Amino acid sequence: MLDDTGRTLLGDAGSRDPIDTLRAIKAQRRELDRAEALAVRRARNANTSWQLIALALEVSRQAVHKKYGGSRRKD
Repeated sequence: MLDDTGRTLLGDAGSRDPIDTLRAIKAQRRELDRAEALAVRRARNANTSWQLIALALEVSRQAVHKKYGGSRRKD
């Protein structure tokens, strides 16, 4: 589900100006990266294995562990 910011960013990505579109895509990528990091942290806090997280993200266990590396901070 998208919030108002997500809908605005998606709307901007459909701009006729390619520079505006690129900026909107960059902003979307940043937001998705933050959301993914939060979801991984929550999964780890719930004792989800790196393997299961990797399967959900369709990457290797090593890749997800390298990117998020053992962080188990509480929200």
